[in-house]
Amino acid sequence: MTDKPDDLIDWKTFTETRNLLGAGFVRILGYFREDGTKSVAAIEEAMRLRDSAKLVIPAHTLKGESWQFGADQLALLAEEIEIAARHYVEIQIDPSELVEKVVRLRPVFEATLAALESEASPLVERRPVSFGQRNALGGMSYG
Repeated sequence: MTDKPDDLIDWKTFTETRNLLGAGFVRILGYFREDGTKSVAAIEEAMRLRDSAKLVIPAHTLKGESWQFGADQLALLAEEIEIAARHYVEIQIDPSELVEKVVRLRPVFEATLAALESEASPLVERRPVSFGQRNALGGMSYG
């Protein structure tokens, strides 16, 4: 995993979500910041408590919200934590094997959020779309 914006984000999904949400996009991205921060903190706390069950819901929440913005690496990492935690609940063991993934979670979340917020800024020049595709304003792109 790398933390370069183009490796963290599926920009096609990001653009589709931005276009779908329109004027509400920045507000929804703010909710992602708040919810994601809470989810990461809850996952870290569950790991400190060695409580597999308490890992499941925040990892699931983070995964789902990340997919919506095209934050693929973050979503995959959260999914790995969620799936493993569910398994550990079933076999009744603590989640110690997830320490490395949980430690990696916050830096990936922060890098992802920075990339998303940077791209969402009205001051940022928008990414070019492929030749012949509609751009974010509905016009055709020929370059």
